[in-house]
Amino acid sequence: MLLSGFARVDALRKIMTDSRQTAHAQDIFSASPGSEVTVHGWVVRKNSVGGIVFVVIRDGSGYVQVSAKNSIADEDAMKAIKAVSRESLVTVHGTVRDDGRAPGGREISTKSFKVLSKAETWPITKTASKSASFLYNIRHLSIRSRKVVATMKIRAEVIGAAFDFFRSRGFTLISAPSFVQAAVEGGSTLFSVDYFGKSVNLSQSAQFYEEAALPALEKVWIFQPAFRAERSRTAKHLTEFWMIEAEQAFADQTENMRLQEELLSFITNRVLGDRQTELKILGRTLREFQLPLPRITYDEVLRASSKEGVPFRWGEDIPTEAERVISMKHDTPFFITDYPLSARSFYHQTYEGRPDVTKSADLIAPEGFGELATGGQRIAEHEALLDRIKGQDLPSESFGWYLELRKYGMPVHSGFGIGVERTTRWLGGLKHIRAASLFPRTLSRVSP
Repeated sequence: MLLSGFARVDALRKIMTDSRQTAHAQDIFSASPGSEVTVHGWVVRKNSVGGIVFVVIRDGSGYVQVSAKNSIADEDAMKAIKAVSRESLVTVHGTVRDDGRAPGGREISTKSFKVLSKAETWPITKTASKSASFLYNIRHLSIRSRKVVATMKIRAEVIGAAFDFFRSRGFTLISAPSFVQAAVEGGSTLFSVDYFGKSVNLSQSAQFYEEAALPALEKVWIFQPAFRAERSRTAKHLTEFWMIEAEQAFADQTENMRLQEELLSFITNRVLGDRQTELKILGRTLREFQLPLPRITYDEVLRASSKEGVPFRWGEDIPTEAERVISMKHDTPFFITDYPLSARSFYHQTYEGRPDVTKSADLIAPEGFGELATGGQRIAEHEALLDRIKGQDLPSESFGWYLELRKYGMPVHSGFGIGVERTTRWLGGLKHIRAASLFPRTLSRVSP
């Protein structure tokens, strides 16, 4: 039977009214002692002391202890709580009380306890939890752990802070396609897919589309996934990840680096202010840093890395190990500037009188975490970009519309992309980037 408009409104009001009678776990710690609450959640652990049964339950807001004894809980509640299995979904009704022995100093003294969905024997034992491979094989279950939850909340804070930062700076959020023809970062890392009989690629970056939007909007940014078919088995590589990218007109590389460091500072301070509980769960000590961030050149890194026994040739991209060694020498993020053109994509602007050095930089996290962001000033002139494409033996027809942008009033502009998972990894002090993704995709993992 269909409800009339007024009936639907009344039904919705009833649902909203009923939902207000249910508290979240964290609400218990601000409730008045003696107040009655109802909480839905999942059983984390259970133990008995004398005639009292203690259960810790979890919901999206956190954890709370529940106690049950015969003199307060009804018979059905005692029977249910004694038999309940780990990760069963339950609903608890009881009285908030102070107890210094309980986590957070508060608990719910149970009056009624009902099992809404009984769980089978939980497969993640203490022994099994020591195997990272096992935990990622059952990631759909292991994401319920305290550390994973803390990590995802920090990741969400990173994303939310980025939205607030760019909105406050007058940037417009846009979207770009995931099916593309032109390569932004290089053909060797493209995922090719069939598109109605035509071969196209999954997007490595939204940069070209952001550049196209500049004459209309001047300052734009995106938040969307990127795909790189990199055969890298390092602690900082995923094949699918989320990017925060920004492009701005009338901005050179100096302004571009300033925007990046201000964004990272804004994100870091937001996490420090709002996610101390999660940082503590992860055992992470994170500190504010001062701006401007240090800047060192590619040439300085080359010399310093060679002295540390990790040499590489001028013109090569900085190897992961060299980047890690240099990063370990810093306790604050920093920039590596002035990369050789041979280590950068074709669209980078070079210095006047130094045609082999680009106006580009990587933003590097300290403590060995390495690259967070890459950015640079783009070539704005049509002939200069066409010459670059031809000089690198790239198929100019693949970049037709991107080249055409330079014929219709393209300003000096610059931009960057910063990885959400890499930033989360550094902020949370995580050993591997896969921990910063709810369902990571790596060279060897596409399930679950």
